[in-house]
Amino acid sequence: MLRAHTCVTVLCRLSDKFVLQWVNIYRKRACVQPAVGQVRWKTCRPAPFLTAKPNRALIDEPITLEGRHLPPHSPITVCARMHNEDGDLWEAFSHYNTDGRGVVNLTRDESVGGSYVGCEPMGLFWALQPAPGEREGLRLRKKNVETPYSVQLSLLEGHIPVPSSHGSNKEQRQRGGQELAAVTVERWYMAPGVRRIEIRQNRVVGTLFLPPGPGPFPAMVDLWGMGGGLIEYRSALFASRGFASLSLAYFGHKDIPGPLNTINVGDAYFKTAFQFLQDHPQVCGDRVGVMGLSFGVYLALRIATQIDVNPRCVIGVNGPIGNINKLSDSDGMTISFEGDQKHWSYDEEGYVSFKEVSMPNNIPPENKANVENLCCPLLYIVGEDDLSCAAIENADEIEKKIKDAGKSHLFTRLSYPGAGHLIEPPYTPNARASMWTTQPKKLITLWGGHLVPHAAAQEDAWKRTLEFMERHLRGKEYK
Repeated sequence: MLRAHTCVTVLCRLSDKFVLQWVNIYRKRACVQPAVGQVRWKTCRPAPFLTAKPNRALIDEPITLEGRHLPPHSPITVCARMHNEDGDLWEAFSHYNTDGRGVVNLTRDESVGGSYVGCEPMGLFWALQPAPGEREGLRLRKKNVETPYSVQLSLLEGHIPVPSSHGSNKEQRQRGGQELAAVTVERWYMAPGVRRIEIRQNRVVGTLFLPPGPGPFPAMVDLWGMGGGLIEYRSALFASRGFASLSLAYFGHKDIPGPLNTINVGDAYFKTAFQFLQDHPQVCGDRVGVMGLSFGVYLALRIATQIDVNPRCVIGVNGPIGNINKLSDSDGMTISFEGDQKHWSYDEEGYVSFKEVSMPNNIPPENKANVENLCCPLLYIVGEDDLSCAAIENADEIEKKIKDAGKSHLFTRLSYPGAGHLIEPPYTPNARASMWTTQPKKLITLWGGHLVPHAAAQEDAWKRTLEFMERHLRGKEYK
């Protein structure tokens, strides 16, 4: 038995040695690529990989994307996919060609096709659009700022066609190239240490965001438009940049008494909110500004010129000088916004535009903000392709009134050709049109804006906005 066992052991050792020799021979041959003959062996190459630096960043921070160990001088598709908070899929694609080293770098290289062309380091983010088959009229707006957007970035073999609205998404996925590498990045509105505080006191409804640290901080009152509710993501980003910010609800919110389709608060409400921010122990009381988008611009101008408060500066984005709707009292409350539709217009698809509603000639003089009384710097941002507000005409009237009052030095205009109504923080996708309401019938509204110039406008306007706030809220006294 001992002799038999020894023979078996020897045979096993010989067998292992024989197998190992053939494995080594195969490995050597696998790294050889003969110049002639029918046999072609693959070259030894590390696996492709994709890096994103940083892979966790604020929404307004650019990132560097680079793919390595790819086939040299070969077509590659870079794809971005993410789901919004309601589960809808958004995606963007760009076509690149690797260099002689098998590298593609989105900060350096030009896209030759897909969702955009040219050298656009952040194009995969601002070019995101709803995937085919998703719901109609989507607009990407962050609801829970305490969680990030999670974006999966992939390298795909070849130049795959951008999915169209025709055909199912599943069918178009099957035509896609093989995934070679992938990485996931997180895009945040709240930096670590930013505090989010719900405010429900003295009838004020809002959310306060405080930067990390004890303060005190310069601050902003943040007002949105007639979409209503409480929109927090811009304020969260302001706090991430060192400014306390109060996102203030004033319309269409369940915690504000009265019908949802009317403004049930007036000047006293906005004064209380402004003073709440001034009196906060972590806020510099004499360094508080106001920012408004759309209808929020009128409110910001009214706060700055007709209420007994003294904002340090005002920022307006594509908004009117006044309110076309009848004021129910001198305090600025209004009747229903749905009652008068004579200035609504529709395109060939049935999408509605509110541009004529905000034309200065259509606004009663008594409903206009007294901008001639302005005593602080005003930055007015214009999207020249705005289809929701007559932004150019309003900027012209505001500038003229301020100039006639001898205060031209207080007015700064930024005007962006090709940009639409929704000029928001950078590297976020624009919706040229989106769902406005589904009751009593589905209604999609036009915002305007073309993909590339709108993205460029958002990047520049955000930079200039932060510079304006630094100068007038954190800097020395203005003259």
